[in-house]
Parts: sequence; structure tokens; C-alpha cells
Amino acid sequence: MVLTVAALRGALGFLSRIPVGGSETDWEAFRRTPAAMPAVGYPIGALVALPVAAATLLPVRVPSLTVGIAFAAWLYLVTGITHLDGVADLGDAAVVHGDADRRREVMKDSALGVGGTVALALVVVGLVTAGTVIADLARLSVVDAVLLVVAAEVGAKAATATLVCVGDAPHEGLGSALTEASGPRALAGVALVTAPVLLLGWPAVRPDAVASVAVLPGSVGSVAPIAVVLTAAGVAAALAFAWARSRLGGVSGDVLGATNELARVAGLHAGVIAWTLS
Repeated sequence: MVLTVAALRGALGFLSRIPVGGSETDWEAFRRTPAAMPAVGYPIGALVALPVAAATLLPVRVPSLTVGIAFAAWLYLVTGITHLDGVADLGDAAVVHGDADRRREVMKDSALGVGGTVALALVVVGLVTAGTVIADLARLSVVDAVLLVVAAEVGAKAATATLVCVGDAPHEGLGSALTEASGPRALAGVALVTAPVLLLGWPAVRPDAVASVAVLPGSVGSVAPIAVVLTAAGVAAALAFAWARSRLGGVSGDVLGATNELARVAGLHAGVIAWTLS
């Protein structure tokens, strides 16, 4: 595995709205390097966490729900709404009767159905509620709050990259462009790039962590909550993969986009629960 600048630019261009340019060369480098997905999860996660961190610096106390709404809105300003289209399409496909061909036909329909509407609502509400709790966490430790957001973003990107490595697309399109360029061997690179996120919770690498652990219940000055974030994202990816194989015949671009969104929400909620209980 070689993480080139071109692959990272391609990943940022595909997974966010950050103006990094992006050419055909970048796209080719990116689609052949699944590890670039979790690699760019670090800067994207740090950028996404800005509303939570900024709210703690204001001279007035901002209601947590307001921060949660700002968190969700800012996230989609940074990452775009392309992957939400996958959530909507999978939601519509999940409620339709018929075989895999019928479900794929529904996914190609640009009209938004009831299943897609409910799926979108659940994801957005999930983000807002997670952001609300993270805002409360930030008032105790802004570092812990930011680390959870970064870990969830890296976990979501790693989950998506995993499906790219192990999945097969049921038809030509974005899914096949990504899955055909990689295989299970690329999982080692994905794991290698994802693993350092665990160090973000290790007390030895954070000067403030020892004091944080001493005074805060559930501080992320431990690898445990971050490991839970990654595990939840992995479970979301496994469920999406199993459902896509049985109901759609493989991993399409919509499945990859939906996995990114679902794994992020699962990781955020698992992280705040683990922080609260640890």
C-alpha cells in the first residue's frame, strides 16, 4: 500500500466538498487505494467537529440542541449530501416487494418514497441527537468531544473502505469502479491507516489526559470508547454488506454511500454511550 498525494486528493474530492482540485489522475489513484478513505477521515473529522469546539468558546452558553443542529448542518456543508442519496435509495429499496432486480430498479428512480424519507429522517435525527450529547461532553472536555467526532469519521470511512475491499458490484457504475480495483488484500492497508486513531485516546500521548481521567467520568483518555466507536462502525458495515448481498446482489455505489452515513451515526452514538458508562 502506498498512500500518494494524488490518492488523498481524490479521496478528499470524493468524500468532501473541500476544494482540493481533483483530476482524472487523482480519481484513478483514489479508487485503487481504499486506505485513502480512512486516511482523510482524520482531517475531515477535525473539520466537522468545529461547531462543537466553537460553542465552548462563546461567551454565552449555547443550548445543546442548537449545537446538535449546527453540527449536522455543518457536517453536510463539509461532506456534501451525495452519500445521503444512497441512504434514501436504500430506504426505498428496503420497503419494496420483489426480487433484487426490482429493488435495484426502485433505487434508480429519482422519486423519493416513504422508505427513503424515513431513512433520511433517522440519519439526520441521529446526527442531531449525537451532536447534542457531544455538546454536553464538550463542556466537560472539548478534547474528548473532538476526539470522538474524529474517531467516528475515521471509523465510517474505514467501514466504507472495507466494503470496497470485500464487495462485488451487481452492475456497472460507481460501485464497480471502486470494488473492481481492489480486493481483500487491500484490507491490510485500511487497517494500518485506521489503527492510529486508537492512539488518540491513549493517555501517554495527551498531556491533558492524566488530569482529565482523574476528574471526568468516562474520559476518552482511554482507548476503550474509541475502540467502541470503531466496533460500532464495523457492525454497521457488516449489516449493510449482508443486506446488500442478499437483497441487491452486491455492493453498489448507493450501498457505499449509505454505509458511510450509517456507520458514522452508529459510531457517534456508541462513542457517547461508552464515554458515559466508562
